[in-house]
Amino acid sequence: MTIWVDADSCPQAVREIIARAAVKRRIKTVFAANTIIPIPDEDILEMAVVGKGEGVADQYIIDRAVEGDLAVTRDIPLAAELVENRIVVINDRGNHFTPENIRERLSIRDLMKDFREIGIMPERESSFGRRETQLFAAAFDRELTKLLKSR
Repeated sequence: MTIWVDADSCPQAVREIIARAAVKRRIKTVFAANTIIPIPDEDILEMAVVGKGEGVADQYIIDRAVEGDLAVTRDIPLAAELVENRIVVINDRGNHFTPENIRERLSIRDLMKDFREIGIMPERESSFGRRETQLFAAAFDRELTKLLKSR
């Protein structure tokens, strides 16, 4: 089992939760990003610096993740492809992507993108705080425990 982290946009608090759990449970974890992102110096943790460019880190994860792995990403198209490949996927807010909900999430994402492009909706930064961190931690622990029990 491997934990795959789309690390380019993953909040530091989430990366820390993932790293602590991986070290404690001795689960190989790969943080994939276009640039070096600081992670603890542990043999079980790997920082995969992939080439620059749109979707390069996503493709790195897609090419390597296998059924039984867990992925963490806020990228909906990446999540859709991973779910299609039977990978367990959650985002940094603790939402679990499934075959039942991923198409709807992808449609909403595309619609919102279209609205922003034509100026109907302004770009907005959503806050990421303590509540979101707690929701992620609970979902991450739940999904990780399920995967470990199924092995």
